This record gives sequence, structure tokens and C-alpha cells, in this order.
Amino acid sequence: MTDQLSNPFISPLFHLETPPGDDKLRRVCAHCRFIDYVNPKIVAGSVVTRDGQILLCRRAIEPRKGYWTLPAGFMEEGETVEEAARREAQEEACADIRIEQLLAVYSVPRIAQVQVMFRATLASDIAPGPESEEVGLFAWKDIPWSELAFPTVVWALSQYSGIRHLSAFAPFSNPQGTERLTN
Repeated sequence: MTDQLSNPFISPLFHLETPPGDDKLRRVCAHCRFIDYVNPKIVAGSVVTRDGQILLCRRAIEPRKGYWTLPAGFMEEGETVEEAARREAQEEACADIRIEQLLAVYSVPRIAQVQVMFRATLASDIAPGPESEEVGLFAWKDIPWSELAFPTVVWALSQYSGIRHLSAFAPFSNPQGTERLTN
């Protein structure tokens, strides 16, 4: 049985209130007044290419199991965004990648995420990792657009398309009119 006092998510000591000097409801411990700030999660990923083809991974896990995505996932404590993007490519596609440049930063407030996407090149062979049913390199015309897992995957691929031949470019953000769309 889980000790309720050691897990603030189930502790009866926490309740919602607006702390002094704040303007948002927060989880506050009734005993010690500790404020449990819940902040957005950071996702790091990449549009990875080799010889004009793009690396995609078919998800083996929910959400959106069976749909295609870019190699991406949540950062871990103690790593940089670049390290997280490289680790995710390794975990999902057994891929070693070389990060070239920041492609985009997306805000997805409904699910409390900030997604940092890079442009990268593939520096190894690929194979499905534990979170992927299959992986593949796709020519632009062969991307399974109707089977992409998340709107941010579409955004990253579409924005990459416009800069793929440029050596330098300004990073992108949410496409206009999509600032509050969700994944």
C-alpha cells in the first residue's frame, strides 16, 4: 500500500487554494503550507533526415498507438534539450543523430507541454526501439499524412519543408491560428 503522506498526489493534506501573492489555484499542503507547483513538461524531438528522407516511428504505446510520429519525448532531469532529443531518437529508433539547428518551439497549453524540435541528420542504421512498432525513412511524397499522431508532427514536417535546403533559418513557433491547438 502506498504511503499517502509520501505521495502528494494522493495525500489528504493537499487542497486547492490561491496562495498569497499568487493568482492561480495551487495544491497546498494544509500542514506545512508547501505549494506543489505543477508546471508544463518539456518534449524534445527532431526532424531527422538522411539522403532527403525523413525518419518516422510508428508508436507502440498510447497515446495514438499505431500512428506515425517523429522521434520525440519528455526530457529527463539532468539533461539538455539536445541530449533529450538524441536520447529519444536512440530509444525510439535505435538511431544516432547529429543535431544541426533548432527548428521550432511549440506551446501546447491544454496538455501543459512545450515542444522543442530540432533539425537533425541520421548518423546510423535504424531499428524499432521499445516504444515503436516500426521505423522507416520516408520520401516527402510517401509520408503517411493521414496517419500522423499529433498536430505538432504535421507542423514540424511542414515547417521543415520550407527550410530543408537552407543552411540557416530563424526557428519557428506555432503556426498562426493554432496557438491553442492540442496534441
